[in-house]
Amino acid sequence: MVTAEGPAIRPNSLHSRGYPCRVHVLPCKLPLAGVRPEPHVVRSPGALGERRRSPTSRRPVNLFEQGLEEQLQARGPLASRLRPRSLDDVVGQDHLLGPRGALRALVDARKLTSVILWGPAGTGKTTIARLLADAVGAAFESMSAVSAGVKDVREAGALARRRLAENAISTVLLLDEVHRFSKSQQDALLPSVEDGTLTLVGATTENPFFEVNGPLLSRSTLFRLEPLDRRALRTLLERGLAAEGGTIEEEAAEAIVDSVDGDGRALLTTLEVALAVAGEGQPVTLDDVERARTTRALTWGRDDHYDVISAFIKAIRGSDPDAGLHWLARMIVAGEDPRYIARRLVVLASEDVGMADPTALLVATAAAHAVEYVGLPEAQLNLAQAVVHLATAPKSNRTALGIWKAIDDVRSRPAGPVPPHLRDAHYRSAERIGNGVGYRYPHDDPRGWVEQEYLPDELVGTRYYHPVEHGHEAEVAERLRRPDGDQP
Repeated sequence: MVTAEGPAIRPNSLHSRGYPCRVHVLPCKLPLAGVRPEPHVVRSPGALGERRRSPTSRRPVNLFEQGLEEQLQARGPLASRLRPRSLDDVVGQDHLLGPRGALRALVDARKLTSVILWGPAGTGKTTIARLLADAVGAAFESMSAVSAGVKDVREAGALARRRLAENAISTVLLLDEVHRFSKSQQDALLPSVEDGTLTLVGATTENPFFEVNGPLLSRSTLFRLEPLDRRALRTLLERGLAAEGGTIEEEAAEAIVDSVDGDGRALLTTLEVALAVAGEGQPVTLDDVERARTTRALTWGRDDHYDVISAFIKAIRGSDPDAGLHWLARMIVAGEDPRYIARRLVVLASEDVGMADPTALLVATAAAHAVEYVGLPEAQLNLAQAVVHLATAPKSNRTALGIWKAIDDVRSRPAGPVPPHLRDAHYRSAERIGNGVGYRYPHDDPRGWVEQEYLPDELVGTRYYHPVEHGHEAEVAERLRRPDGDQP
């Protein structure tokens, strides 16, 4: 029961029966005989700022926190009010939490080890961490890597050690945005994680292989959370409508699902605003949804940076201008550096188009110059032109294969000295030591070509460049077959 003045204390409440109560400032000093109160630990704001009682931890109820939870449940954002209360309520992530899911198996066996939950925003990382603690009967602590320091990490380990020794209760620590922790902060976690004092649940939107220290990563099990699929998003939408007592037109529902890129929290936030825009008792329309979301925000982390540029390059290499333009648009809207995009196009022009269309490099270089000279938003036109040109050009990677093979030979095979006839002979005494002797100048021949060896003796007969038989390179191949200039 909650009154206007705050949570009411019932006559038969835990407080009235003499249990220790912890209020906002100081803990109560009057425990029942034989009941040992948990040591009071001062926390820095934003670090160990959240403690939750596990159903099996047998800890006294904190009436202040209980009242706050009731108020938040009544007034908090829709996404917070619909937070699942058990692992069975979690939508999506069936590959982890379904009957055959690895994470579910660990929970069912009560053998939860330290884990890192990696996935986009709004996929349930924080929620799952809380529920894991409940499912295995552990105390729950949370810490944000943005505000916590090494001192907070050590304090969490000490608290978990005391709790385990005095009450036989294990501790699950949620470390949100674990990728933001420095090496020293991550190293401070290692002793408690290694000996099992703490069960770490790290949550990150970034690739842990890039951002998390190897020693911490090796002591944790990595689970990847996927963006919510359409079915999961529709389930969330229906739960939100039921909680708010609202209705929505099908077209509007599809628009919300399409706009959130698998982010469940974004879906519930958009729905909540759309319901307010529609007005009480009115169904949400497509216009309400458009008014509720002013723009579509793309998720863009380090993985997106690499994954999207990879898709971009592969689409152009695969001669699909439409896909190339799509991935270009994704990068532009997400705020990717246009100079980075331009540099990749310049590389692609030589690596994937090469001599099949020698103008490709000119176009890509011109686009890169335009990005510097014009800048966005107009430079998107120059980038788009380069994308279409490269995607529709004939393709050849034979130049790239040639230089890669030549470099490999230089590194792995004896290269041999420069043949005497190819050595520098511009100075007066060069001929006396044999430099340049026997060299034939091609332009002295009317055909512009003479038969002469240009490789070191150790590599005579080696071929690095094998032209393809299409595009401009087909002409190059023909010239190489008839170097003397005779026409077929």
